[in-house]
Formats: sequence, C-alpha cells, structure tokens
Amino acid sequence: MRDLVDGWPFWVVLVAFWAGATARGVATYWVGRGVRAGGGRTRWAHHLDRPAVARAERFVRRVGPPAVTLGFLTVGLQSAINASSGMLRMPLRRFLPAVVPGALLWAAVYTTVGMTVVDAALGRVPWWWLLVAAGVVLLVVLAARRLRRRVDAAA
Repeated sequence: MRDLVDGWPFWVVLVAFWAGATARGVATYWVGRGVRAGGGRTRWAHHLDRPAVARAERFVRRVGPPAVTLGFLTVGLQSAINASSGMLRMPLRRFLPAVVPGALLWAAVYTTVGMTVVDAALGRVPWWWLLVAAGVVLLVVLAARRLRRRVDAAA
C-alpha cells in the first residue's frame, strides 16, 4: 500500500486515527456523564426524574449501541450521539463495544477518502479525484434529502 502523511504507512495512520477517534468518543461519553451528574444538583434536577427521561434511558440502552457505531459515519452528529449516550446513562459495557468499531469505520474512511482529499488539496492527486469525491458527496446528500422527504410524508 502507498504511504500516507509524509511517508507513514497506511496501517500506522489507520491505527493512529482509530486510537484518536476512540479516545475522543469515550471522552465525549464521560463529558455527557458529568453533565448528567452535575444536572442532578441544579434547580432543574426534578426534570431528570420525569417518565419521559426514564423512557429515553431505556430506549438508549436498547438501541443506542448501533447509533453510536453508525454515528461515526456522520458529520456533526457523532459527538452529540456520544455525549447523549453518557447523559442518558448508557452502560459503559454497551457503549465501549459500540464505539470501538465506530471509530474504526471513521478511521478507515478518513485514512482512505479523507487523505485523498487532503492530497488533492495539496496538489498531490490529479484534480479529477476531487470532482469524483464531490460527486459522491452530492449523491449522498441528495439521497438523504429524498429519504427524509419520504419519511416525513409517511409520518
């Protein structure tokens, strides 16, 4: 495989990105846990005892791990998903097995597609690769919008 990032081998970059994403995901989870613990000492603490919060906690315990894993494929939502997992007290024994493969997915995408975009921006890859990447992003955005419209229409 070709070398990335100033001559570093692919697998080294992949492992470094995976370790960083895992650490960030776990740290964000603990920030959420801290916010929840601190929320119990505020004047709004009684809201945490509401039935809706208890239902949300049960829901997150049941279906949250796949959301954590797939959240790493989103832009701008992964931190919110990880923090809310902590705030809604997802057990760490369910969170960790979800964050590890999610971080690996993120690392694989960033090591391949992300580094290709960086290389293109630095002039190390032919410009047409950037057009291909932009086309893929456009197709994903259009498909997501269409899916959201169908879901909204069905609701």
